[in-house]
Amino acid sequence: MATQMLFGFHAVTVRLKTAPKSVVEIHHDVARRDQRMRQLLDRAVNAGMRLIDSDDERLKKLCGTHRHQGVVARAEVIALSHSLDDTLDAAEGDPLVLVLDGITDPHNLGACLRVADGAGVHAVVAPKDHAVGLNATVAKVSSGASDTVPYMMVTNLARSLNELKERNIRVIGLSDAATQSLYEVDLSGPVALVFGAEGSGMRQLTAKTCDLLVSLPMHGAVESLNVSVATGICLYEVVRQRSKSNSA
Repeated sequence: MATQMLFGFHAVTVRLKTAPKSVVEIHHDVARRDQRMRQLLDRAVNAGMRLIDSDDERLKKLCGTHRHQGVVARAEVIALSHSLDDTLDAAEGDPLVLVLDGITDPHNLGACLRVADGAGVHAVVAPKDHAVGLNATVAKVSSGASDTVPYMMVTNLARSLNELKERNIRVIGLSDAATQSLYEVDLSGPVALVFGAEGSGMRQLTAKTCDLLVSLPMHGAVESLNVSVATGICLYEVVRQRSKSNSA
């Protein structure tokens, strides 16, 4: 049984809500007795969880950071889906896929997963090489979204993009060099949005595989946005257009 460490109130609470039986044990700081901690421990007790008294240093050793908020859980790794095909076959409505090419910062990945969950993304796809996997930091920053949004690491990203296109999913990449704005594009149908790493952007082959490249208008001195911020803007433009289309 493979397990992982989850830390922070959001990550642990989401796991308790969505898959309580997967939680093996919860370590908590006995010095923290505020209402938030009491509520989490009450939920854990009602679910029959094993609680282990701990302190700040012990919790830091378990999860590798002092930013644990006084709670660390050891839980089974949950496989959300076996394949991208299975996920898309089960998707309700037009598929919405987020593709991250070369995101190596767990904080950026966690933030992207959080906004992906909020926007209703069906799957997040990334290459196995030169990309961060799911870990405790990702789970913490994502506020539990790493448990709810399928994150799939593929061997050949360009091939996976072509497979999306075979499903009539438009593959649209964000590029600072693109002449067409995001706001000039119809995003109301099946779509996969592709984002590259900060600085280097998408790899050349990834960009060539996209059906279309778009940019975000930048009116100040800053040349680009953090990838998680750009992801949020673009995904919610899809949400806006789809809501408008459905209400028409």
